[in-house]
Amino acid sequence: MTKYELQAYEEIQQWKRKLLKRANLVQRISKKAQVKINEKIPEKAHQIITDAIKNMVKMTIAGSSFTTKMNDIRNMSLEDRDKELEQKISLYRKTATIEGAGTGAAGLLVGLADFPLLLSIKMKFLFEAAAVYGFDTKEYEERLFILHVFKLAFSSDEKRRETLEIIENWEERKKEIIDMDWQEFQQEYRDYIDFVKMLQLVPGIGAVVGAYANYNLLDQLGEVAKNAYRIRILGSSPKLY
Repeated sequence: MTKYELQAYEEIQQWKRKLLKRANLVQRISKKAQVKINEKIPEKAHQIITDAIKNMVKMTIAGSSFTTKMNDIRNMSLEDRDKELEQKISLYRKTATIEGAGTGAAGLLVGLADFPLLLSIKMKFLFEAAAVYGFDTKEYEERLFILHVFKLAFSSDEKRRETLEIIENWEERKKEIIDMDWQEFQQEYRDYIDFVKMLQLVPGIGAVVGAYANYNLLDQLGEVAKNAYRIRILGSSPKLY
């Protein structure tokens, strides 16, 4: 393992500790409130939302599969790939920030359009991240991995721990996974971003909130993607040579 790879391994351990840190009091209270609200929503409504997000994600995945160019990583070190990903993160972060400010400033109806637009930006970024690290997103298992990276970034404490375990043991666990639990996928995502997205619809502050929220959501997704693919490449423990 090179000096940079050892450094990356240490960064992964620090990131995991931060990722698995218990949510603060406000986040826990917010989560409980969202659970109670969701319990009052009719099952049919949940199913409609689940199907809508499932179809939205699948459409984005289908499009991204054809527009994402694979990297030739034969002569690229992990450091090179990390640097390239940082450039991608910067680009997509700016795109999401502009989109969030625009939809947040435009009022309620246009503000509601931010949800599918931001989702498509996030998914496209994840396909680019996979390509940077040399994983072929035309393969079904790699598209499933992308969905787990997404879920790891935007889930509750409990689901985050479960998803990290899957990612750390992907080569074994992928054999058990046929498809995503779409009900859980959409519910975790909605619960994670609902509060800030509601603020984005408030007149007068929507643009600022939208820009700030989208910047941070893409930044968080970028960090999760970077370390998830580092784990795939380095494994769960360093190998010295």
